Amino acid sequence: MNQKSLYERLGGYDGLTAFANDLLPRLQADSQLGRFWQNRGDDGIAREKQLLIDYLCSVTGGPMYYTGRDMKTTHKGMKINEEDWALFLQHAGATMELLQVPKQECDEVVTFVLGLKEDIVEQ
Repeated sequence: MNQKSLYERLGGYDGLTAFANDLLPRLQADSQLGRFWQNRGDDGIAREKQLLIDYLCSVTGGPMYYTGRDMKTTHKGMKINEEDWALFLQHAGATMELLQVPKQECDEVVTFVLGLKEDIVEQ
């Protein structure tokens, strides 16, 4: 019963930072998703990345305390649609593949992320 937390199995802070460092530039460079960062300054993007890292660390069982807003509030009014969501999932999958995230951990992450869809995608 001494199974490590998902946080530990994903490589802890460094592993989740590597994930954010690969994923965010993918999303920003995407011809469709890049619109969400079009008018953001470098400081705002850096803050967003740190909030993402803190969030991921917190929800995977790590020692970080997430001080950001909940996902529904954060994404309200962004007009994220089904196509945006599908592209995000493709980029997240490519990042996990690049980082060689094992299947079990990948499946756990996917299950968690899919549970956020209702709070992120506007119907």
